[in-house]
Amino acid sequence: MINVLIIDDHAMFRSGLRKVLQDAPDIARVEETGEWRDGLDMLERGDTQVLLLDINLPDQSGLDVLDTVHARFPALNVIMLSMYAAPQYAMRALRNGARGYVAKDMEASELIAAIRSVNRGKKFVPPAVAEALLDSLQSPILDPRPHEHLSSRESQIMRMIVAGEALTAIAERLLINVKTVSTYRRRILEKLGVASNAQLVQYAVHNRLVD
Repeated sequence: MINVLIIDDHAMFRSGLRKVLQDAPDIARVEETGEWRDGLDMLERGDTQVLLLDINLPDQSGLDVLDTVHARFPALNVIMLSMYAAPQYAMRALRNGARGYVAKDMEASELIAAIRSVNRGKKFVPPAVAEALLDSLQSPILDPRPHEHLSSRESQIMRMIVAGEALTAIAERLLINVKTVSTYRRRILEKLGVASNAQLVQYAVHNRLVD
């Protein structure tokens, strides 16, 4: 039997997902929370086999949370949830310890199959994600796309800027100095080859880096 934990900040999505999973005969328990810190506390019990982790959490990137989860619970089977079949996120998630990467709009039966697969120690990506990964690997461009050079913190701040948050608000949320945020912003613009926040938004939308 499989115990599942869902960490996602959308209450209605969690509730619907929980109801769907509870109908599976081999899923014993489904817990859910919108706060990743609460999720970590729940994982401390040590009886969760599969974690469904949203890639876009309000105060922390799901990929950064994945790093923490994998460091503290290396044997835990993690499936990342995302709105899109984004190969750059899927590749990073799988490299950083996730065993699966699925889109939120997938069929319930496919998600249950993913949970069963990772619980058996296998990796799982749906066909759309697998195709996107293959396309990225077969690209004639030798150098990775610029955003693949961003660190976890740079990726997080980029998404916050694209969402329209002011640098002072970002500093307050991340508990860092606003000058540090400005430094991150400058590095992000340089790495992506853009000159303004408006161009940064265009870049992020074009490359499907935000949900």
